[in-house]
Order: sequence, then C-alpha cells, then structure tokens
Amino acid sequence: MHLLVRHKVSDFDKWKMVYDGHLSAREKAGLTEKHLFHNAEDPNEVVLLFSVEDFDKAKAFNASDDLRQAMEKAGVSDKRDVYFLK
Repeated sequence: MHLLVRHKVSDFDKWKMVYDGHLSAREKAGLTEKHLFHNAEDPNEVVLLFSVEDFDKAKAFNASDDLRQAMEKAGVSDKRDVYFLK
C-alpha cells in the first residue's frame, strides 16, 4: 500500500527543514518516503509518495494533532490532497 500527499507550502526550504525534523514520527507511523517531488513550475507545491507498513497506524498519523502542528509550523498553506493507494 502507498500514501500519496499533495499540498502547497509558503516556502519549500522552510517546509523541508520541518519535514526532515519530523522523520521519527513518520517512521513510528510505518511510513517510508519513496519520492518527494515539487512542481517544476511552482516549487512550493509538494507531492510525496510513501510506502505504508500499517494502514491503521498511517491513517491515525494522518489525522493526528502532531502532524497538524508540524504542518502548521512548516507553512503548509492549503488543504492537503491525501490518497491511500493499493
């Protein structure tokens, strides 16, 4: 299973620092980053693809206050598009 996430950020470099600092939380949720992209025409639009070890843990992490706070700190500036894929 995979998790695909798309969102915009106010500043890619700032977002990336916070994102990198949140690695242990993603690992605890059973998520492994496979690809991190940003739009060639808009570097503040980010697309992430993760492999998912445990659907329930990943879904709980996706809805967690911890993730919400990290995204707020990182400058996520719009509603995320989130897809769990088989």
